[in-house]
Amino acid sequence: MSFRALVLTQGADRKVSGAIETLDEGRLPAGDVTVAVDYSTLNYKDGLVLTSGGGLVKTWPHVGGIDFAGTVEASENATFKPGDKVVLNGYRVGELHWGGYATKARVKGDWLVKLPAAISTKRAMAIGTAGYTSMLCVMALEKHGVKPASGEVLVTGAAGGVGSVAVAILARLGFNVVAATGRPAEGEYLKALGATTIMDRKELVEAPDRPLLGERFAGIVDTVSGVMFARALSQLKYGGAAAVCGLAAGPAFPGSILPFILRGVSVYGIDSVMLPMGPRQEAWKRLGADLPLDKLDSTVSTAGLGDLMGLGPKILKGEIRGRVVVDVNK
Repeated sequence: MSFRALVLTQGADRKVSGAIETLDEGRLPAGDVTVAVDYSTLNYKDGLVLTSGGGLVKTWPHVGGIDFAGTVEASENATFKPGDKVVLNGYRVGELHWGGYATKARVKGDWLVKLPAAISTKRAMAIGTAGYTSMLCVMALEKHGVKPASGEVLVTGAAGGVGSVAVAILARLGFNVVAATGRPAEGEYLKALGATTIMDRKELVEAPDRPLLGERFAGIVDTVSGVMFARALSQLKYGGAAAVCGLAAGPAFPGSILPFILRGVSVYGIDSVMLPMGPRQEAWKRLGADLPLDKLDSTVSTAGLGDLMGLGPKILKGEIRGRVVVDVNK
């Protein structure tokens, strides 16, 4: 049996090249479940793998794609049987283990989640790691006690994949969402997702460089880090919380201890890669109930395996709106 895959290689200059190849199923890595992949998607981490490896890939040639959704074809794992619809996010798949940019994948069954009936494999990849991470951010704010009545919730990088889904979920739950973006032209798109207020990124970046500014936000979903997060943090209300999950502006931010010790704010770090199965399953259950799927569809563009090498650099530059669903059979 054979399958198609986008096979990546890294040259002496560390640049990555890719070609669609037909491979024997024996090339698949070790695992106890084989999945016929329907769809994958494109995340920031995928962009790193597609362009330079990003230090994430240790062995070449490689098949990227940190997400996939499809149908179990064969299983030696008691939890899964042929015909089950499943989704995978994280566990270093697409980095250390061959991933979803192929028509077949073989993984450990312990890494898979059965899809809720409300979510198709295509919509699962419209959600992807980005949307799943968004749900984890919302769950963290809820656990902290942030409610719609608490006040505005800020979403940074709102026109990107994580941001778009976070806006839609928060609006569906009744929050007043402030969507911050460096692409003001995306204002109507973000309002259609449910954003109450559109904020130009400059309003945060160019805010006064002080550790405490006026209290405005009850919560923050931050996908950016850097100066944006520092300025947003300085505007959290007393007892507010931020869920941080991205570093589009780099891993460092020019922060201060003062918001923590004078306003009692909390920051929740969101890891989607190695999250235990319990909260992982809960997040997917919540996505089936709390994400407006019609609005999700409006965030999606589609691509095939042959489009990925061109899309990788674009997502790193912040030039991708919403979510990209990759039909691996095209």
